[in-house]
Amino acid sequence: MTDVWSRRAFLSAAGGGALLLGAPAARAGAAPADEVHDAMRAVWRGLFLGGDVPAAAEPFRSRLADLGALAGGWRSAMAPAAGSLWPDLGYGSDPEMMMQSYYRLRTMAEAYVRPGTGLTGDAELRSALLTGLDHLHTDVYHAGQVRYGNWYCWQIGAPQALLDLCVLLYEELSAARLAESCAAVDHFVPDSVVGSYTGTSTGANRVDLCRVLALRGVVGGDPAKIALARDALAPVFPYVTSGDGLYRDGSFVQHTWVPYTGTYGAVLLGGLGMRGTAWEVTDPGAQIAFDAVERAWAPFLFNGLIMDAVSGRAVSRGLMVADPRQVQQDDHARGHAVLAAILLLAEGASAVERARWRGLVKGWMARAYYSRPLADTGLALSSLSRLAQVESDASVTAVPEPVGHRLFASMDRATHRRPGWAASLSMASKWIAHYETGNGENLRGWHTGSGMLSWWGAAYGNGQYSDAFWPTVDPYRLPGTTVSRKVLADGAGGDWGASRPDAAWVGGTTDGEFASLGQHLRGLGSTLTARKSWFFLDDTIVCLGAGIRCSDGTAVETVVDNRNLGASGTHALTVGGTVQPAALGWSAAFPSPGWAHLAGFGGYVMSGSGSFKALREARTGRWSEINRGGSTTALTRRYLTLWYDHGKDPADAGYVHQMLPGASVARTAARAAAPGWLSVLANSETAQGVWVPSLGFTGVNFWQAGSAGPLEAGAPCSVTVRERADGTAAVCVADPARALTSLTLVWNRPVAAVLSRPPSLVSEATGARLRLDFGNLTAAAGAGQQVVVRMG
Repeated sequence: MTDVWSRRAFLSAAGGGALLLGAPAARAGAAPADEVHDAMRAVWRGLFLGGDVPAAAEPFRSRLADLGALAGGWRSAMAPAAGSLWPDLGYGSDPEMMMQSYYRLRTMAEAYVRPGTGLTGDAELRSALLTGLDHLHTDVYHAGQVRYGNWYCWQIGAPQALLDLCVLLYEELSAARLAESCAAVDHFVPDSVVGSYTGTSTGANRVDLCRVLALRGVVGGDPAKIALARDALAPVFPYVTSGDGLYRDGSFVQHTWVPYTGTYGAVLLGGLGMRGTAWEVTDPGAQIAFDAVERAWAPFLFNGLIMDAVSGRAVSRGLMVADPRQVQQDDHARGHAVLAAILLLAEGASAVERARWRGLVKGWMARAYYSRPLADTGLALSSLSRLAQVESDASVTAVPEPVGHRLFASMDRATHRRPGWAASLSMASKWIAHYETGNGENLRGWHTGSGMLSWWGAAYGNGQYSDAFWPTVDPYRLPGTTVSRKVLADGAGGDWGASRPDAAWVGGTTDGEFASLGQHLRGLGSTLTARKSWFFLDDTIVCLGAGIRCSDGTAVETVVDNRNLGASGTHALTVGGTVQPAALGWSAAFPSPGWAHLAGFGGYVMSGSGSFKALREARTGRWSEINRGGSTTALTRRYLTLWYDHGKDPADAGYVHQMLPGASVARTAARAAAPGWLSVLANSETAQGVWVPSLGFTGVNFWQAGSAGPLEAGAPCSVTVRERADGTAAVCVADPARALTSLTLVWNRPVAAVLSRPPSLVSEATGARLRLDFGNLTAAAGAGQQVVVRMG
């Protein structure tokens, strides 16, 4: 089904499919059309519908029947009047409702042309479609109409749906109707919208606008429009160094300050098009988008979901009032759409890329135990068809989940993947917002960028953030964050990524497997400041906090974890060997050092000073509380929260703990009883660092020039050292603040020779210790510099 309830129709063939393609034979009685335009229109129709859908097989038979029932209901409810086509979608002051009206018509058109809906070729449905098109054109969407409200509705949402309708109903539309539709699109989406790469014409929005221009050219037989759309894509392809677009490290940013790989960024996957038409995109920079499938999107896909860390305000679109089917949008639903989009993009990729991507998608589908893609009732039938084809193709071998660490310094995000689990980290800086709100969405995502640490097991916990997490979780206790309990207003900080902290040192270093990351935290709407570090290792994430200060007059907390136990979960909590009460409302404080284990999830080792608290509670919330268009139905979920209470207005608080995903009670207890496994080298406002001898790992985040263990830094930087069994070591250095014009690093270990060096290294000295002198690091934009040495 292609009724799109959300603001952005991303990633279905209807809402963000291939851009420059081709389609059906000319309609009867029409003026002769160029064969190329006919071919392109046929290709677009095929992409929209997904090819030959097996209408008699499940899940397609049921989905087609549902599509027919939905379309039939809307046909019956249609009541054209001034300012509305349906009584519940009055667009007199809200163009979103006008856009939704076109979405409904598009769904009805799909039911009309698809076999198996029960309404295929239905004369009454055809009549309703023509009536609806004529009414919307006369009443609101026509040349001469003054635009009001959200620009997106007029320039992307409505014209995309209208042009899709023109393709689907081409044989049914008179030349006059086609001309009127084209004139309306020309009025609201003139060529000038792609005249400069600024404002709302960048990144994913630019791709959507080009899609409108291209399809307008196809429907109207205008090769100049299609050529303009093709050429206007050129600014989308090159890597950017600021603002919207794709960065060299795989980051994708939209709205200037917001990580958006999972939604806006995903439009690029479904929007950059097919090859093989007369207007094929030949810009060599287009390969950047193909390379990004594995560099930018794959790291955030796990077991079929796409991590919420890169989905912006879309995390608040769980159940929407405007969705008559009440299909929940969550990390899995967004992930399924991305998988289908990868397959769509693969149709225009090289044979090697196509084979690899199909294997990746098959692997993600096979492991998507929590939410099966082929059971996703919100997924477009065209997307469902592509996924089903790959799943049934015996020649495609499923590719396993990758293992490794990826740091996306340009959007303050990181992913860590180990055998059996995966994690993501969300931070904020002067370049990246704490969170995004706008259009009444994501009203309480305030602390998402305050170090939110999300994680999933290979075979457990995959519904952690899918099962009504966002409307029911305590928004002041997002897992991993350090937060002032100061009460914030809905949408605090401002719309569209305005909530950026005045902090530069955010990022770190990685050797591709392990990592040392840090964040100079400045709280949103708060006096809170802190230094937070994470050391991502083999079976654990070591978390350090120091210099936690605040004068808000409220308590400050660091959340070790906050697990969603579902509607009725009673997962046992063991602390120091004793199973704690399972009653809702139970809470307690425990001395640190100590350890805790939550059945079904993993373990936690607290080795710092002070105490930690635990709470088992049921929380009730509504999607409408975090998204004004959301469902008002009350939802209740149970949570088990572990946190440090730093007290009211702390002056210099800190913490040290480990998180061990998937660990048993015995392994958690054993780690707590092995103090020699981990050495904390420093945990202050000067430096935070750890040494793990068994892994050959030393990681230090220097907030100021100083020393920690064997490392000395002449300026603020991040350092990760990995000593290898073959007698070599990798020394990784980064300048997260992007401010250093020179840096001297000393590693007090015998080194015989430098084996490889980055261009930024200007001099070195080996012997009893290693001295590395780096030049200007500002151009690296926080990326790491790796030096490989042979130890003495």
